[in-house]
Amino acid sequence: MSHDPSPVTPLTARKTWRTVEPLHGMVYFAAEAADSYRALGLHGQSGYFASRSAPMGAVTAGTVVATFFNFRPSLVEKSMDGVWERVPPHEVLAARLRAADAALRRMLGDAADSEDVVRAADLASRAALRAGDRREGRPLFAGHADLPWPEAPLERLWHAQTLLREFRGDGHVALLVHHGLDPVEALVMHEATAELPMDLLRATRGWSAE
Repeated sequence: MSHDPSPVTPLTARKTWRTVEPLHGMVYFAAEAADSYRALGLHGQSGYFASRSAPMGAVTAGTVVATFFNFRPSLVEKSMDGVWERVPPHEVLAARLRAADAALRRMLGDAADSEDVVRAADLASRAALRAGDRREGRPLFAGHADLPWPEAPLERLWHAQTLLREFRGDGHVALLVHHGLDPVEALVMHEATAELPMDLLRATRGWSAE
């Protein structure tokens, strides 16, 4: 069966990703997020691993290793040790959404409540809902896709972009597995793009120089 080609070119798709990805990615670096996780008793990278995996429920460290792919397993195991005994996933998710809203409002100022944000939220939501038709083989995306949608436009925009980010990320993992690349090889490939320095990739993913 033949299919009509996508009306979206690879260049347009790439430019769109670069434009809207920061709306989601900032939550991994914003002080509001780290403060919210610490308030729940999650320190260091525990907040990152717990908040991103929480949509899948109180999963084991092994599940996080599998779905996050390029982190050193011992780092994940240490970070996830006892997390769900201290705080349930729904509390982590609520803290993450509050932090995302606060951080975006700090960064966007008055624009946070603008009509542009409303329109962006509508467009991103349409794309994310369409992506939900193809959730097979995408566990992180599927977990996020089952979460309730926020009502406020700014939070809805962040949630939609989070869904699109995890959809893309799960696709990356599928391709890496298909081509037989291991986590370290994936990071070497990433470094070859010159988008991020190897020292940063190695430090945040927990791998040694060797």
